[in-house]
Amino acid sequence: MPVLTGTRKFFAFRHRAIASGLVIAAVMSGCSLVEDRSERYVNAKEGSPLELPETANDSRFSQVMPIRQINSADASKMYPSDIPQPPDMTSEILEENYVVEELDGRVWLLVNDVPGRIWPAVTAYMNEQSLGVAHDNPQLGLLQSELANFSMRARELLELPSAPAEATAAEPKAVLQVRIAPGVRRKTTEIQVRKLTSENTADDSAPWPSELIPWRGISEPSAEQLALQKRLLANLGDFLKASEESKSVSRAASVIVAKPLVKLVTENDEAQAIRMDLDYGRSWAEVNRSLLESKIEVVDLNRSEGWFFVDFRTVDERDPGWFSWFSDKEKARHTHTINLVERDGQVQVTAEEAEGYSGDRRAADLLTQLFDYLY
Repeated sequence: MPVLTGTRKFFAFRHRAIASGLVIAAVMSGCSLVEDRSERYVNAKEGSPLELPETANDSRFSQVMPIRQINSADASKMYPSDIPQPPDMTSEILEENYVVEELDGRVWLLVNDVPGRIWPAVTAYMNEQSLGVAHDNPQLGLLQSELANFSMRARELLELPSAPAEATAAEPKAVLQVRIAPGVRRKTTEIQVRKLTSENTADDSAPWPSELIPWRGISEPSAEQLALQKRLLANLGDFLKASEESKSVSRAASVIVAKPLVKLVTENDEAQAIRMDLDYGRSWAEVNRSLLESKIEVVDLNRSEGWFFVDFRTVDERDPGWFSWFSDKEKARHTHTINLVERDGQVQVTAEEAEGYSGDRRAADLLTQLFDYLY
């Protein structure tokens, strides 16, 4: 059958136009053709517990990916953007198990284990290095070696002259002191070391040191002393790592586990402040680290005045909508302020909403999230 010239092109163009219109409609509808399953987590019903055979060993079965509990009273307040993330399975595991950290002229070895398990390993390290243990106090977390002057291995470790003086009593005497204390984070330990020396005395009847030397009262370490501490802690970390399989627990050192250094202060189940039993410099560093790990963007900060300006908006509050296709990424905005105030040997951390912020995130929410990463 004859077809008019141009008719075939017209039908082809009409088909393309219809197809293009359907694509544009689907895009403009915000992908409404795809089911939104974001609220299923909130409304899902609890399933039946897993039934194991009678011959199965219950101790060998556990949740690989635990699901965070949600109170039914709070579920109605939740939106897709506020659905809680699954718990971090590595929240109690450091990126490295033995990390040498430094702050304000202090250096320590951070270990991902409790002090009761670290104490016997440190004792074994001192014995292997021919230092021995002359005095110890588990309640104070202190270990003090014997004199290092009479062992070539100990002398090399503490960087004493390889060739001792003609009369050993004529050179300064040296001991190594180790302090083991609970870390800021739960289930961690912080280890500090220092070399103590004393000028020789004429009275040999009163050997030095005759007792455990208090940890306080020692001046700040020099650059050389700080470098030695770093080397000793790195050496100790290597020893602890190599002896992980043979760790034991000290019942005497279990008393080192004291009250937490970080505490969340609440009123009517709402966070009011975070109390830190640390000096100001360490508290500031820990809060700064927690903000970084929790991915709360810092807009501005001032350590001397003790505040952080942060952007604590929800995902929905940050989303500019369709206009984001035609504009650059929105800059961070100051929505909340974190304040640090030092009082009576403690640091009080509080939060407040910035003027003009009308979003859903409250200051109490910021403190609660910050505490999760602090402790």
